[in-house]
Amino acid sequence: MSESATRLSPTGYHPDEPTDRVLEVHEADRPSLEDARPFHRQSLLDRKTIRQGARLIDVLSIAILCLVSASGLGLSILQLPLGTALPYMFIPVLTIWGMWSAGAYRFPFTEKILDHLWKVVLGAGSSLAAVFAGSMVFGLGGDLYYLGGCCLLAAVIVLSLHAHHVAWLKHLIRKGHLSENVVIVGATENASQLIERNAKDRELNIIAIFDDRLGRAPLRIHGVPVVGTLDDLLAWENLPEVHRIIVTVTTKAQDRVRLLIERLRYLPNRVVLLLDLDEYNANGASLSEVADSPAAYVSGAPADARRAFVKRTSDIVLGTLMLIAFSPVLVLVALLIKLDSQGPILFKQKRHGFNNKVIRVWKFRSMKPDRAAEDGIITQVRSEDDRVTKIGRFIRKTSIDELPQLVNVIKGEMSLVGPRPHAVGMTTEETEVHHLVSDYAHRHRVKPGLTGWAQINGSRGPVHTAEEVRERVRLDMEYVNRSSFWFDLYIMIMTAPCLLGDSSNDR
Repeated sequence: MSESATRLSPTGYHPDEPTDRVLEVHEADRPSLEDARPFHRQSLLDRKTIRQGARLIDVLSIAILCLVSASGLGLSILQLPLGTALPYMFIPVLTIWGMWSAGAYRFPFTEKILDHLWKVVLGAGSSLAAVFAGSMVFGLGGDLYYLGGCCLLAAVIVLSLHAHHVAWLKHLIRKGHLSENVVIVGATENASQLIERNAKDRELNIIAIFDDRLGRAPLRIHGVPVVGTLDDLLAWENLPEVHRIIVTVTTKAQDRVRLLIERLRYLPNRVVLLLDLDEYNANGASLSEVADSPAAYVSGAPADARRAFVKRTSDIVLGTLMLIAFSPVLVLVALLIKLDSQGPILFKQKRHGFNNKVIRVWKFRSMKPDRAAEDGIITQVRSEDDRVTKIGRFIRKTSIDELPQLVNVIKGEMSLVGPRPHAVGMTTEETEVHHLVSDYAHRHRVKPGLTGWAQINGSRGPVHTAEEVRERVRLDMEYVNRSSFWFDLYIMIMTAPCLLGDSSNDR
C-alpha cells in the first residue's frame, strides 16, 4: 500500500474496496508518537498582524514623504494654502486604499514577489495617477512638477517596502514561524484534502493524525503519519504544544462526531470541526477557515494577535517596572526569611501554565522545606497549619510570597493578570481538582496570572471543597471570556485593596 493515501472515504476506506474489508495495514509498521513531525516555534505574528503592520509602515512612510515634500515648497503643510496642501494630504490615504483594493495586503503564503509587486504597481499607480490628474484638472497642488516628483517617489517607496515585506514573509514561512502546530483527528477524505490544500501555502504545520478507528486507517496520508487513537492523543505529553486540534470526520457521521467533540472539548487546546467541502455554502455561517477550507470552532476562540501583542508588551514593561519598584521589599523579605528559619529563600513549584503546559513558578519560601511539594505532591494549607513559618504567615496573608513570580511574567511563562496557576497534582476532598469540574482545563486557554478576576472576587488561597473549585473555575472562565487590556488594568488596580481587606482566606 502507498504511503500517501490519495483518496480516502470519510470512514477511512478506499472507495474501490468492499465495504466489509478494512484497509490492509501491517500494525507492526504503524508509526508511533515518536514518529510525529517536529513542532515549529510560532512567533506572535500571523498574517492579520502582518497586513496591519504593512499598512501602518506604508502610510507612515508616505506621510513623512509628503510632509518633507511640502516643506520643500517653503512652508509646512499646515501653512500651505488648502488648494496646494490637499493633494499631499490625499496621497497617503489614496495610495493605501488603492493597494488594498488591488489585493496588495493579502500576502498569500505562496505568492511570487513579481506577482505581488504588480499588485502594488496597479493599486498605488492608479491612485497616484488619480491624485495627479485631479490636481491638474482642478488646479491644485501648486507646482505640478514638484507634485509629480512626490507621486513618483511615493510609488518607488511602496515598491521597495513591499519587496522587503514579501522577502521577510517568505523568511518567516521558511523558518515555520507563521505555521500553527496542529493535529488531525480522523484519517478521512477530508483530512486528505486538507493536507493537499495546506501543501500550497503551509499555513499549518500538521504534526500527526489520530483516529479512533485506528485499525481502518492507513499508515500515512500524504506523508503525515497516523500515529494513534484518541486516547493516545489525550495522554500525549506534547499536547500542550499543539495550537489546534482539527476534527476531519465527516459531519454526516453525527454520532461519531458528537462523541469525538464531547471528549475533546474539555481540553484547553482550540478544537476545530472541518466542514464537508462538498456541502459548504459560502454564504453560510462558517466561523472560520483552515487552509482555505470551511471550519467551525468547537471550543477556544481564534487567537487575537493584537491583543496578545499588547498583553505581552504590558507584561514586560509593567513587570519590569514592578520588579524594580518592589526590589527593596524583595531584599527585606529575603533577609527576614533567612533569619526566621533554615532552608532556601526561594521555592519553585510545578504548576500548570498556558495550554496545560507544566511550568515552574517561583515563590518566597513561607513553609518548612518540603521536597514533595516541589515535585507536585500537594497538601493544601489550612488555618493554623504548623508547616507555615512565622514570617511565612505574613507574606502569605499579603501575597508578598508571590512577588518572585514577576520573573515568570517577564520570561513569558505567566502574565500579570490571568487565572492563578494551580500546582500539579493539587487535590480537594482527596480528588485531583481537574476531575471535579468538566471545564477545568479551559482556564488554561490563557497564561496564568500573578493576580486574577477570581482573586479580587474573594476566591484566593486554597480551595477545600468541590464547590469552591467550581466557583473559582467559574470566575476564571468569566475572565477568559472577558479578557481585555482595560479589564486587566481594572483587576490590577483592585488587587491591592482586595488583599488588604481580606481576612477570611487561609494562605
